[in-house]
This record gives sequence, C-alpha cells and structure tokens, in this order.
Amino acid sequence: MTTPIAVHPIVSPWGRFGLYSFFIDAPEPAIVDTGIASSPAEGMVPALEAIGRRIEDVRWILLTHGHIDHIGGAHALWELTERRAQVVIHEADAPMLRSRRAHVDEYLTGRAQYLKDPDGEAKLTAATNAVISGELEPTMLVKGGETISLGGDVTVSVHSIPGHTAGSVAYVIDGQNDVFVGDAVQVHGAANGFPGFVDPAGYRSSLQYLSDQIRPRHLYLGHPYRGADGEPFGVELDAAQTRRALKESIDVEAQVSEAACGCLAAGLQDTDSPYSPFARVAGDLGYAADPTLEPSPFFTTLHGYRTTFDPTTKNEELRTHG
Repeated sequence: MTTPIAVHPIVSPWGRFGLYSFFIDAPEPAIVDTGIASSPAEGMVPALEAIGRRIEDVRWILLTHGHIDHIGGAHALWELTERRAQVVIHEADAPMLRSRRAHVDEYLTGRAQYLKDPDGEAKLTAATNAVISGELEPTMLVKGGETISLGGDVTVSVHSIPGHTAGSVAYVIDGQNDVFVGDAVQVHGAANGFPGFVDPAGYRSSLQYLSDQIRPRHLYLGHPYRGADGEPFGVELDAAQTRRALKESIDVEAQVSEAACGCLAAGLQDTDSPYSPFARVAGDLGYAADPTLEPSPFFTTLHGYRTTFDPTTKNEELRTHG
C-alpha cells in the first residue's frame, strides 16, 4: 500500500456517552461498527456527505462485537447500501446480530441476578426493540485469521481478541497498522468508571496480544475510555497513547482480578450493599459509582470472575491469580 488509507470517525450520541463508528475510505469503503438504529441516517449520512462520500457506496460493514450500541444500526446501514454491503461479525457474537432476544437472554444469565430489577427483562426488551434497527443474518462469519480485501491493494486482517465478549475482534488495516478494537480495550471503563468484560483470562491475553504482537500505529476505540487519571482518552490513539492505554488496561485488570479473587476466596455474601455480593471488591478498589447503571460493567465483569473461579476453591491458582 503506497498511499495511506484515510479513516474518519463518526460519532452518534446515545445516553451518557457517544458511540463511535469509523469510515475506512478504501476502494470498497467500509464502516466499522454501526451505532444504534438512528445512527446511519442521522450520523453517518451527513458525516460522509461532509467529506464527499455516499452511504450507498459502502461495501463492508465490519462489526467488532455484538453489543447493541455497535450492531444496532447494522440493518439500517445495510438497507441504505441497497443491501449490497457485506456484513462481517465473529461467529461467537453472530447470535446477537441475528436476534434481539439474544441480548435479553445474555442479561438474564449474567448481571440480572445481581441487579434484581423486576422490570429488567421488560426494560431491556424495550431497549433492543428501540435501538436495534432489525435482525440480520451476517454475510460473512469470521473466527480470526481471515484477510478481507477492500479493493485494490487494501486488505484488512481479522484478529480474535475475546474478553469484552466472546466474539470480539480487531480489524487491522494491513501495511499501516491502524487497528479497530471496539470495546476490547477498556482501561477504567467509560461512563460507569469500571471495565466491562465477560472473560477475564481472554481479556487479559487479548490485551497482551495487542501490545506484544500487533503493536498498533493507531488504535481506534468505540468509546472515550477513561485513564487512571480519570480523564477520557480520545477514540483515535497514536502509538504512544496506545501503549499507555494497553498498559493501564492490563494494570487495571490485575487490580480487579486481585480484588475479585480475594472476594471469591473469602466467600460471597449477600448484603444490603448495592454492590452485593461483591461489596468487598468495591471497597478494595475504592469504587463508588452506581453499579446498576446499564450496561452494569461492575456486575458483568465480576460475574465473569465468578464463573471462571469456583468461589469455594482455595487452591493456589485462586489465591495468586492476577
């Protein structure tokens, strides 16, 4: 590749934080992640018009993972391309693109048991109906290791980086090492101030893989995650910022891991604390934010540790993990 391929961020406001998609200005243009149902028409169309591009010409919809704020606009965007764009997602997260109900089921088997909201299922069902533009069968399933041609000599390689979700992937523009990771690099999290991931071991190893193997020249994030100083990173990180974000993400996971495993080793206790049964973790980490605000990364993440480690286990792995 001789001339660098331009990347343009596209912001779509929603709730307490903005969602970011990215337009890859290749011969066969691509958009990475799609925001929510309103994002393509209200955000992408005017953003592309401003740089002299058309939504109809997008040929690739590259999804980093299956959460509603990243796939919610996929069907609407696909329609705006006259159904010509290829829709790409990891096979593990494909159910969340195919079915709104998959998001509700994920909620019920995870954080719902800690939130104890009698209206939680109804609220999430309403949210999926509102922000997911339509159920959609992907046109390309990936596992990691694939190379996608965006026309000419422009290729994007796919890397599996599980942790935030089982099917999180990184898309790398080959030759210029621009890397799109969605929500796979959390640092201290976004608006909730806590990193969210379902698979602690996968998250940790994926961060290390990004740091040691991919070594991005530019890193593109789905949200402006907060650093250790409380200030948000941007969503377009240069090499130095990327190294800092990855290091801090690894350090934060180690701190959460130590607190979580200590809590599990001592035995979980139900209390009146809003952090129950993980009140000890909140205390050890000095976490004082509201853990019930959706998507509730506090409970999502600690449920991940709970399902990874048997709370009755007292072996060396549990005592020393993290």
